[in-house]
Amino acid sequence: MNEYYPEGLLIGSDENKNRLSSLTAIQKAKEDLCILEGNVIMCDSSHNMTVDLNCMRGIIPRDEGAIGIKEGTTKDIALISRVGRAVCFTVKDVLIDDYGKPYALLSRKEAQMLCIKDKISKFCIGDVIKAKVTHLESFGAFCDIGCGNVALLPIDSISVSRISHPSDRFFVGQNIRAIISKIENGRITLSHKELLGTWEENARLFSVGQTVSGIVRSVEDYGVFVELTPNLAGLAEPKDDVYVGQTASVYIKNIIPEKMKIKLIIIDSFDKALRKDFEYFDNGDRVNSFYYSPIESKKQIISEFY
Repeated sequence: MNEYYPEGLLIGSDENKNRLSSLTAIQKAKEDLCILEGNVIMCDSSHNMTVDLNCMRGIIPRDEGAIGIKEGTTKDIALISRVGRAVCFTVKDVLIDDYGKPYALLSRKEAQMLCIKDKISKFCIGDVIKAKVTHLESFGAFCDIGCGNVALLPIDSISVSRISHPSDRFFVGQNIRAIISKIENGRITLSHKELLGTWEENARLFSVGQTVSGIVRSVEDYGVFVELTPNLAGLAEPKDDVYVGQTASVYIKNIIPEKMKIKLIIIDSFDKALRKDFEYFDNGDRVNSFYYSPIESKKQIISEFY
């Protein structure tokens, strides 16, 4: 039975290596309709991809490179950009080239369609899945949710702490967990912030009197918002020569759960790049509802998945 992973997660497995170890093994993978992975070493002028299969080469014809390529709904950049990266595929046939050497005819499109049929079509809103960041735009992160099939994670769903661009939180190739937040006309939208903990869970990491580091996310007339964790920001008193993107050392003056506020004093700010790593507070496989706010807070921030 196939396991449908984001591309790149299968290639180093013993099972994948064994199925690409010989001509006989590849022929068996064809018969069993196995999903395999290999690295693309070239994309020719007609956008056919050549894949390193260890024991031989494989060819993915342009029209088999991705769902929608033949129809024109997927651009050829989706093929060109795979050079040097892993792709999934099924084996369609084993042929002999003009030099008498065997090569495998492959289909990434068929692997993607199998993934949709056996996995993605069964997703429900609220399911927590593995995903891999493939592309970053100002409005969100595109993520591989299985065999190169992509879903959008909007920027406002990445974390509670606001960011100016998804690259403030993610990098291309990063493996993450995400929640299925919307399924509409076959398109899937993801969310992420609900896995990063409630206000209380994050605030518990800090105490009054500590001096800690953070990232300046917003500078207003009335103060400076400093991110302490991806799901927690505090408000510091105004300070000159502080701007968005800086790292700041901040003194925690007060923590007020009923107002969901953390009062800070900026000790210093500097241009050293700081990326706040995130941890997942929820490691389950489903989220039905997420209550970010403390019970005593008048303002309630709630996400529901149904």
